[in-house]
Amino acid sequence: MKLRLTFACWEYDRTRALADGTVRAEGIELNYLTLPVEETFFRMMRGREFDASEMSLSSYSASLHSPNPPFVAIPVFPSRFFRHSCIFVSTKSGIRRPEELKGKRVGVPEYQMTAPVWIRGILSDEYGVKVSEYEHLAGGEEEPGRIDKLKIELPPSIRVRPIGATQTLAQMIAEAELDALVTARAPSTFYSRPDAVKRLFPDYVPAEREYYRRTKIFPIMHTVVIRRELYEKNRWIAQSLYKALEQAKAHAMQLYQQTAAMPAMLPWLVAHVEEVRREMGDDWWPYGVEANRQVLDTFLRYHHEQGLSKRRLAPEELFAPETLEAFKV
Repeated sequence: MKLRLTFACWEYDRTRALADGTVRAEGIELNYLTLPVEETFFRMMRGREFDASEMSLSSYSASLHSPNPPFVAIPVFPSRFFRHSCIFVSTKSGIRRPEELKGKRVGVPEYQMTAPVWIRGILSDEYGVKVSEYEHLAGGEEEPGRIDKLKIELPPSIRVRPIGATQTLAQMIAEAELDALVTARAPSTFYSRPDAVKRLFPDYVPAEREYYRRTKIFPIMHTVVIRRELYEKNRWIAQSLYKALEQAKAHAMQLYQQTAAMPAMLPWLVAHVEEVRREMGDDWWPYGVEANRQVLDTFLRYHHEQGLSKRRLAPEELFAPETLEAFKV
């Protein structure tokens, strides 16, 4: 009899084969819930509502420092994203270069979000702008009243304060009440008020490509977690889910290799895939620890430097040990 599990995840090309049943996890009857990432993270972190789910890499890493860590992850990364495009500035701030963020008011939906962790780390490593050198104002990007999913204690050198109960970051940056905003989603005012809100890196693709060529880092945003009590009772499900998600990703990769009919509504998709292969290799979206060791280790350094980890974690500490090795014939 198969174990019935509910898995919450966004609708990705790399997970679609698992969602529609083309790929099946061994020994598991999977109930795949397609939910927006913010809803999935909130419900899983607050209420443990799902057996397994997509999860913010930062939130998960922070949760490992609790007395009884609620989740265990597998080294699957459904979301990766270069984030140079996600630093927005008020045109009235006069900011043109990253170094000019020092001493400024920088909005962030949640200080512990993965995207801002990467952005702050890149600002520190690449441009010498330390996390303690500007003020962080936290709150809802489009709706007032957003609160952190996790309670965090930060060192006094890192200044984080909430925005007003009726304020939103999108409106504040447009009104120059913020100098900048680091976020995962472009604020609505970037589109509705283009004269007031700009990207810090308007031509961000060359900047991100140069960053990758030099560092070989394609930032990881999300991993996949299993409720720990379920995992402890059925440790085999970590490997079963890992294998199934690998197979689903391979199914998506195969779609990009054929040219008879394109799998996405992008007219130059074939050329883009060829370009990505030249830049990043055949498997530009790897799973597993070894293929991602440098990326994970860099992120965990940022997490610790920014006051979110009590100590610097090692990549192996994040994942079920069953997924760190595989048998050989």
